[in-house]
Amino acid sequence: MSVINRGQVDWSGENPGIYLKDPGHPDGPWVGLAVYFKVIHSAHGRGRGMVVLGAPEVAAGYPDAPNLCIADNLPLMRYLLEAFVPNFGAFRGMPGLASATLLQATGGDTDMSDPAGWRETIAAGDASLSMRWSGLGEPFAADVGADQTATGRHQMYSVFQGAARGEILLDGKALPGIVVERDFLGGRLSSAFLAFAESWIVPEGKS
Repeated sequence: MSVINRGQVDWSGENPGIYLKDPGHPDGPWVGLAVYFKVIHSAHGRGRGMVVLGAPEVAAGYPDAPNLCIADNLPLMRYLLEAFVPNFGAFRGMPGLASATLLQATGGDTDMSDPAGWRETIAAGDASLSMRWSGLGEPFAADVGADQTATGRHQMYSVFQGAARGEILLDGKALPGIVVERDFLGGRLSSAFLAFAESWIVPEGKS
């Protein structure tokens, strides 16, 4: 058997997230959602960007509502916002996603100084977004078939690492909410997680 996957690699990179619940209603809806992309290969080139929905169920964008996306490659981010993010379980059907304001990045950085934590920041003028993970657990690898992935048509490889705590910051202010454990690929994973070496592949012979 060949070890080469001859499917089409739609994109490859990093895709960590933080999803928050109301501390008074941990079984209720998500009150804050954020996902970060650092793409090293795609048909739209390379780029990084962050999507934050501070009011997921509100159909309005920034600054009227804390729903925005900042990216350094806007064509790439539009592709991800159209073909991938709406299929992610926590984002599916959220009115805030379609209304989120998309801004061109003017700066940003990655902080890996804490061996048990991680931080990503991206800015567009006076607007800034940050995601912070701390209390990282043991990483694990996943090879997920198309019948289990969010899109239903891609095979996905990734290395996941849960975090005990996660924060989403908009303009330096943390959004309300707490991290919870959730069902994930037949097991359990924190709703604050890192996802590295991630690749989304259309299997050979599948359109």
